Amino acid sequence: MATERVKEILSWYRSDNPGTLTNLARLLNSGYLAGTGKLVILPVDQGFEHGPARSFAANPAGYDPRYHVQLAIDSGCNAYAAPLGFLEAVAADYAGDIPLILKLNNHDVLQDEKDPLGAITAGVDDALRLGCVAIGYTIYPGTLDRRLQYEQLQELTLEAKAAGLAVVVWSYPRGGALSKAGETGVDVTAYAAQIAAQLGAHIIKITLSTEHLEQPEAKKVYDKYQIPISTLTDRVRHMTQAAFGGRRVVIFSGGAAKEDANAVLDEARAIRDGGGFGSIIGRNAFQRPKPEALKLLGDMMKIYKGELK
Repeated sequence: MATERVKEILSWYRSDNPGTLTNLARLLNSGYLAGTGKLVILPVDQGFEHGPARSFAANPAGYDPRYHVQLAIDSGCNAYAAPLGFLEAVAADYAGDIPLILKLNNHDVLQDEKDPLGAITAGVDDALRLGCVAIGYTIYPGTLDRRLQYEQLQELTLEAKAAGLAVVVWSYPRGGALSKAGETGVDVTAYAAQIAAQLGAHIIKITLSTEHLEQPEAKKVYDKYQIPISTLTDRVRHMTQAAFGGRRVVIFSGGAAKEDANAVLDEARAIRDGGGFGSIIGRNAFQRPKPEALKLLGDMMKIYKGELK
């Protein structure tokens, strides 16, 4: 039985068919945070995106795809997300144990990263075959080929929704005329959230932003209306607002690996206090020894559930 909070979230997606709403409900009603409207998802696409040694040498157990899905289950994550190969390696053995999200596009780092363009590496039929609740797709607002990415995502989104799947969009500003600081600037990150929402995402994954304002015309507006951006909590609130006034589920990337677990938990507190919907945390979990990863994920979930200040 869905909680009132889950019912409220589902009401934001009334244009979707019962199959898609059911899969969204499965995501929201799974794991330690079931029924709260909060999400903690374990994504492991880093082997493809960064290379195996960079991703798994810190914790060699992670070379085995089974390690990650079991970590997601043992910690009480709402879902596990990965590219085709990792999901094919575990889907049958873990069928029904945890909601799965199939990442449909990926890119490597064997070429210059300035204007990244992922390749489509799986399809909606694969997601259905593997029993997934959702597809995932990365867009890079600001990159040279962003229009192609938007068009590919639009086609995949329509196909997924027709098949009753949910859509999770990784929206990471990159390339083009953006400075390095601009990739995480609050105006640019909020724009990335808006673009993903406009492209039909049910769940939007963005990075936590800095106070930096990249676009001169946007800076004028932030200054004129004195939009609060001085604290991380302020910025989370603003980025969530950018996704249809908070009527789209916005979750935040764990970012680069951090040795200090307290830094990760402080970010979770800011996400909670700013009205964000949770975290999608990869390297900061699976690169730690499993006992440390379980404690980190458990504490994060307790923060979102209001059990830990």
